[in-house]
Amino acid sequence: MLSDFSEHPCFDGRAKGRFGRMHLPVAPRCNVRCNFCDRRFDCVNESRPGVTSAILSPQQALAYVKETVAVDSRIKVVGIAGPGDPFANAEETLETLRLVREAFPDMLLCVATNGLAVAPYAKELADLKVSHVTVTVNAVDAVIAAEIYAWVRPERRPYRGLSAGHLVVERQEAAVRTIKSYGTTVKINTIAIPHVNVTHVEQVAQTVREWGADILNIIPLYPVDGTAFGNLPALSDGAVTVLRHQAERYMPQMHHCTRCRADAVGLLGETISAEQQQRLDDAAALKPNSSSEQSVAVATREGVLINQHLGEADDLWIYERTESGYQLREKRTTPVAGLGRQRWLELAALIKDCDALLVSGVGPTPEATLTDAGVRVLVTESLIDEALTALFRGQEPRSPARQFSCGATCTGTGAGCG
Repeated sequence: MLSDFSEHPCFDGRAKGRFGRMHLPVAPRCNVRCNFCDRRFDCVNESRPGVTSAILSPQQALAYVKETVAVDSRIKVVGIAGPGDPFANAEETLETLRLVREAFPDMLLCVATNGLAVAPYAKELADLKVSHVTVTVNAVDAVIAAEIYAWVRPERRPYRGLSAGHLVVERQEAAVRTIKSYGTTVKINTIAIPHVNVTHVEQVAQTVREWGADILNIIPLYPVDGTAFGNLPALSDGAVTVLRHQAERYMPQMHHCTRCRADAVGLLGETISAEQQQRLDDAAALKPNSSSEQSVAVATREGVLINQHLGEADDLWIYERTESGYQLREKRTTPVAGLGRQRWLELAALIKDCDALLVSGVGPTPEATLTDAGVRVLVTESLIDEALTALFRGQEPRSPARQFSCGATCTGTGAGCG
């Protein structure tokens, strides 16, 4: 049963014009790659999930809440919704919730997650009096789920294809059932994707009701350029209405979602003001942000730009995080070419102490091998300082202007490869 959320703008349509919420962007890392999402974008004019203009540590987030609530009495809800997944950043997420709960005993708290890693924390969320958890469930059929997620990585091992689809469905069912066992309200978000899961939404509604969920929010796909689903059409309002009518036979519906950013603040649909943006920026500047990356390998010719494809790099420059930023620690010679997959296994062992690898291009075999070994491979073409600073702040380095396809004929010259 739903609790009394009369001051919660997401649950009570009458509250959306009177009471506000704020999202705290303390969770930059994600454990899935959705085919509709691109988090490497921080324009303040782009309003969609996964977007933020800053990353905060838990202490910075608390300071930000205090400053905002002091000037905006409409704020009744504090949530964490990214820009990655809160439970791919469980330590930061829970510490933030603890700090806010201690400072604001009566504040409504909520989190939004993909459900892959939340179940172990369900009791702690209940103990913190988190009023509800939103779980994004886009499919309850593994075959359809496999179309939506490029890869899934709940721990250190990545899953792809049908195995990823099965894992997503299993973990999400376990998440909803476990959260409900502690009496916490569960809202389901479902992204309605043309040609992928639109005809499946009714089945999602029926199934999540069986899992014990309380309310369903059907959100039409927001096509994002550069993603696998970027060329799909957006659903019309009429099509979304039809889906909601179908789903309403099984689940209560939310009708007024505004696709909140990970740093959304104020009333639903309200654009962040210049003053509020300054408060966010000031909070982010209070002290260095937390980041999981402590050591990063870089493919570079001269130590200024990330400008080598992995296959052409004779050595990798290893940078280590310090109090003042990143410092060059050493250079490591890469394994010789001609060994096939064995080369990438040896490379994975060579940089197993590194949390990420920055390259300007990489083929599918080395990328998969390194990812399986627990090394994040990030493709970017930028200044080393710029990319490392982004990582230090918990952000993704910017993508290359052009996408290359690395293969056996790669020259690493920046002209692309065959």
